[in-house]
Amino acid sequence: MLSAFTSAFRTPDLRKKLLFTVAIIALYRLGATLPSPGVSYTNVQKCIQIVNDQNSGGVLNLLNLFSGGALLQLSVFALGIMPYITASIILQLLTVVIPRLEQLRKEGQSGQAKITQYTRYLTLGLAVLQSSAFVALARTGQLFGNACDQNDPSTQIIPENTGLPMWLTLSVLVLTMTAGTGMVMWLGELITDRGVGNGMSVLIFTSIAARLPGEGWTIKESSGVGKFVLVIVLVLVIIGLVVFIEQAQRRIPVQYAKRMIGRRMYGGTSTYIPLKVNQAGVVPVIFASSLLYLPQLYLQFFDPNNLKGYQVWIQKWLADPTSEIYIGVYFLLIIFFTYFYVSITFNPTEVADNMKKYGGFVPGIRPGKPTADYLDFILSRITLPGALYLGLISVLPNFFFIWLNQQQYQNFPFGGTAVLIMVGVGLETVKQIESQLMQRNYEGFLR
Repeated sequence: MLSAFTSAFRTPDLRKKLLFTVAIIALYRLGATLPSPGVSYTNVQKCIQIVNDQNSGGVLNLLNLFSGGALLQLSVFALGIMPYITASIILQLLTVVIPRLEQLRKEGQSGQAKITQYTRYLTLGLAVLQSSAFVALARTGQLFGNACDQNDPSTQIIPENTGLPMWLTLSVLVLTMTAGTGMVMWLGELITDRGVGNGMSVLIFTSIAARLPGEGWTIKESSGVGKFVLVIVLVLVIIGLVVFIEQAQRRIPVQYAKRMIGRRMYGGTSTYIPLKVNQAGVVPVIFASSLLYLPQLYLQFFDPNNLKGYQVWIQKWLADPTSEIYIGVYFLLIIFFTYFYVSITFNPTEVADNMKKYGGFVPGIRPGKPTADYLDFILSRITLPGALYLGLISVLPNFFFIWLNQQQYQNFPFGGTAVLIMVGVGLETVKQIESQLMQRNYEGFLR
């Protein structure tokens, strides 16, 4: 592997891509730590410390994870890449519902360029809404789970005695965070075009990886060296299992018949359709996590010391990640969304029609509807272990909460969504570097 890195840096064009990617990552991390105008950096750090001391997590831990901790600091890149992810998922779901978007998707590169443009516009719209919501939560002190009093000047996240009208301060803050989202989106596209790997995925990977040292040190200080070492060992085992499952696939053999076009013979080749065990990726986990943050968000609007009967039940069972009902509902939601997402992203009928159009067939299966039924049968069978795998990996951090006896690990970076994203992005990036090395007769990383 070290020789492969050496070979990569010895290749001029690949070295430029790697250095360009590193430079963009450094710029991204700078923006993630740069405070937005109108925000008191000192008071924000005080509030974060209070949250850690009281073990009172907010409702935005998933977004804070994807932003590398920038969200709670209300930095320039506070929103991170989440508005773009949300916009991409929305456009992908609308493609099934709106015929115009489905037609654009079938038009190839030109249609995909228009869908990408729509995604950018929707990203900026969502950024305005999300930044406004986060600024409002910070303004009332609810961004940190009511741990900070906005009326206390020593913990005011957005100070009032700046000499400027508050509406102007808030407007500039929203505008800055929205512009930061546009900047992050542009940086991600630069990495995709001129760097190595998928830009958006690389930025998410960077955000999660940036929090690993700090969170690891917190576990060591609060739980001791013994538990810390055991956590590291368990994490390495989990990463190995995730790599194994992410690489697993069911290959459907496809044979293309020979055809005479003009004076040339085409076809007669054999290939396969790779159906991954984890066909849905990490999207079902994001959907399920977002839904389970709604009860926590609901409770933020009430006094925690004066809750009614059903609100106490919600706080005990649906807002606590260590409760049995929370873990069970989380697991079932992931399984449901896995089947739902796979059903709208992989269309067996469309795949069968395309195969039939180009003279392809599955050996032993008639083209057309029998092939579509066969693909649907295989996909439904292979989705079940993929859904169970996603559910088990995602609830592992909840058991870590119970074992470590620390509520502050709601944004635990060593399991669930974080591991799935980091392993997936790492594998894809390494494969891309490997493919470029193989073109120059170098050994790859995964040999």
